Amino acid sequence: VQLQASGGGLVQAGGSLGLSCAISGRTYAMGWFRQAPGKEREFVAAIPWSGGSAYYADSVKGRFTISRDNAKNTVYLQINSLKPEDTAAYYCAAKKTFYGALYSGTEYDYWGQGTQVTVSS
Repeated sequence: VQLQASGGGLVQAGGSLGLSCAISGRTYAMGWFRQAPGKEREFVAAIPWSGGSAYYADSVKGRFTISRDNAKNTVYLQINSLKPEDTAAYYCAAKKTFYGALYSGTEYDYWGQGTQVTVSS
């Protein structure tokens, strides 16, 4: 299984950005995580491929939207009202099974290469 993330870039605060992640195989769920320089990786959002609701970190609720296109094997992350503190490398990840928490990075089996989001103030 391979993941290919894209869509990062440089955006002004208050702006919007869309990320996408294409996966070569089928898994149980997809997630987005981010890691800022000098900080630990943190969970952003996740969504199962078949049914179930999206799940978000409290810090991004209301600004981030995760969605999926089953036909295209692609997951999207729409980021609105960007803040400088959203600056980070964003990684998509795939979780093979139902077991384990959606918000836990250690439960994910495959990872994309990361795409950089930089928000200027």
